[in-house]
Amino acid sequence: MVGFRAALVVVSFGIVCACHHGTEAASSDPPPGQAWLTEEQIKNANIVIAPVEEQDVDDTIVTSGKVAFDDARVAHVYSPVTGRVTRIDASLGQRVKKGDILAVIDSPEMGNASADVGKAQADLIAAENDYHRKKALFDQHAASQVDVEQSEDNYHKAQAELARSKEKLRLLKGGDGATVSQGFALTSPIDGEVISRNVSPGIEVQGQYGGGTAVELFMIGEIDKVWVLADVYEMDVARVKLGSPVQVKIVAYPNRVFDSKIDWISGTLDPSTRTVRVRCSFDNADKLLKPEMYATVTISVDQKKALALPHDAIVRMGDHTFVFVEVGKSPDGRVEFERRPVTVDEGEGSKWVPVDHGVEKGMRVVVGGGILLSGMM
Repeated sequence: MVGFRAALVVVSFGIVCACHHGTEAASSDPPPGQAWLTEEQIKNANIVIAPVEEQDVDDTIVTSGKVAFDDARVAHVYSPVTGRVTRIDASLGQRVKKGDILAVIDSPEMGNASADVGKAQADLIAAENDYHRKKALFDQHAASQVDVEQSEDNYHKAQAELARSKEKLRLLKGGDGATVSQGFALTSPIDGEVISRNVSPGIEVQGQYGGGTAVELFMIGEIDKVWVLADVYEMDVARVKLGSPVQVKIVAYPNRVFDSKIDWISGTLDPSTRTVRVRCSFDNADKLLKPEMYATVTISVDQKKALALPHDAIVRMGDHTFVFVEVGKSPDGRVEFERRPVTVDEGEGSKWVPVDHGVEKGMRVVVGGGILLSGMM
């Protein structure tokens, strides 16, 4: 530390000597705790002076996060039927509309569904005829009331079965089921881009209704708007509010900061990690943010107005913290700087350091190059 201070004194002394080479020494010397510099010395030493002002200061919570799809803008497509893929119409990156065919699957379940409709129609006709016949016999006192009621029940059951089988066929076909074949057309449920495709011609796929484990065949989505999800530890949850400013950095773009605000805070705590999930949304027209990218999320909390200085204005030497304040002009016209002890809030994580004591609003303080002045006093 002694060597570092000595080096600063040498540098400062060199600046002064360089500016006064070939001239007489100053007519007076500064008192202890002050440094007097000419305007040229200030310029050559890159000393920056600025007034003390109230700033927006805050603390920050830094946590990890991940880019994710907006849930309302992504669809995971599974096959409802078991069968063999005979055709694929959608390629990776292709834009599709809702209802566009992604693939065609040859499925026996389609034939069964068609047969169920035909059988239900035949059963309904038979039940209807039986009901009308029993009713006519009852009117002629040739059949009992029980027979008529039982026949009527069978008729209503046949109607319900036909409605059920038609609805199943409609769901499978995505239409009214008027034209039926064993080819099932797998269609896109939303407008978007084909993000992923996990199917090839000729492979067998398991249907969602078949009792096995269905595999996602396509992912359709948009990434022009995405989410970043982050986890906040239980001890910090009370400090995070809806609307808290957020800055996100991505490994792929180390020199870029993405700004947003907290727009959702989970109502539950993860029991294993003891964290609460929070979300912020981003417009992503340039598609730089891609789902599953890892992110560093900085959340601004405890925002307030306070007298504050940039970090470079604060000089620390041992246990002492001080700044350099411009206090006037010396008798020979040089700018006078005085060392002032200050009390600062070391706990804040903002780019501004709140000053609790030592300076007042409007004072002109050295905010750059102050380390050189410390070596001249």
